[in-house]
Amino acid sequence: MSLKTSSPQLRRELGVVGATVMGLGSIIGTGVFVSIGIAAGIAGNAVILAVIIGALVATCNGLNSAQLAANHPVSGGSYEYGYKYLNSWLGFTAGWMFLLAKSASAATAALGFAGYFLNAMGLTGRGLLIPLALAAVFVITAVVLNGIRRSNRVNIVIVSVSIFSLLFFILGGIPTAIAAGNENLTPFFQDSFADVLQASALMFVAYTGYGRIATLGEEAKEPRKTIPKAIIVTMIVTMLIYVGVATIAVAGIGAENLGESALRGQAAPLEVAVRSFGIPGGAQILAIGAIFAMLGVLLNLILGLSRVLLAMGRRRDMPSLFARLNQSGTTPTPAVIAVSAIISVLVLIGNVKTTWSFSAFTVLIYYSVTNLAAFSLPTEDRLYPKWLSLLGLSACMFLAFWVEPFIWQVGLALIVAGLIWHAVAKLKS
Repeated sequence: MSLKTSSPQLRRELGVVGATVMGLGSIIGTGVFVSIGIAAGIAGNAVILAVIIGALVATCNGLNSAQLAANHPVSGGSYEYGYKYLNSWLGFTAGWMFLLAKSASAATAALGFAGYFLNAMGLTGRGLLIPLALAAVFVITAVVLNGIRRSNRVNIVIVSVSIFSLLFFILGGIPTAIAAGNENLTPFFQDSFADVLQASALMFVAYTGYGRIATLGEEAKEPRKTIPKAIIVTMIVTMLIYVGVATIAVAGIGAENLGESALRGQAAPLEVAVRSFGIPGGAQILAIGAIFAMLGVLLNLILGLSRVLLAMGRRRDMPSLFARLNQSGTTPTPAVIAVSAIISVLVLIGNVKTTWSFSAFTVLIYYSVTNLAAFSLPTEDRLYPKWLSLLGLSACMFLAFWVEPFIWQVGLALIVAGLIWHAVAKLKS
């Protein structure tokens, strides 16, 4: 089914700076403040290598996303690219995987915000965790409903505070890392390389916020120039920050301590590390950055999810209600409300033990479709070499199956369930 040209279009209000800030706001959050600790518990000191591998794979995907979005600048990201350059089945699979992965990630970000906030306030009761997380979802939803321009202003504040806290962590931790690094970084490889690959899959998810730039392609000014520049700048800044944070954290307190603090869930891994630096108020500064970062992730995920749901509603892969915009043409109001409701339900469940691994598998499948679509681009529309698409596709498919078997088995079952839904929808249309 072709996309109806009569569908209302979103206004183009984002430049390179605004799109870059959206990307940074999507990336710098749960990944750097939580997943580095989880990955350290799996790969040990080699988590630093996992951070780099995840970044390289994400860069391939980012460049392929950039050339796709530059040539097909509409909301929906790989869902739309799959439809245009591949077929409806792969396009639907990409959209379905995005909705599954990022709804769970958004719930995790909301719960992460609540946890960091309660910890900063010295409150330990779990009874406040879910209500506070729900409050965060409702507030951020209200911001998104006010349109992309106001959302971007809020995002600039969030990103600025988050990056400042991470730079504070890196600079403040250098003396401790130098003093203890020789002991804490030896041996570098503690277990099998399979653990490094599993950690790389988890760290890949920590970079995938750049996809939010692509899903906002319909709202970007001069998308063929704006989108590639914004994605490249976003990836360079994020890689430098992540590698710096991982190195300082592991050298400062050791991968074992970093991993244990993340798995216990009693404190943020980086907060544990910063306490060893002996900087007065250091833990509080980092906590503030984490709180803002989680809100930034939640903001950008609601934006991205609602735009994909908007695109799926336009194609009748989801109810057509979600194709409606508000009167000013700046916000897909029904889609935003639906996404908020789904995230709220997942927050109520409160079980985030396997969320990150599930996000890893589903997001890697999503970006496999992205790379396959980029490979199918006509030569005249291509911004980067064709081998880059093959490299990204191979890396995504390879890493996807290094998560726990139970996770990818559930993921495959959900793909089948989604395709059955798609088949029924096609018959009805």
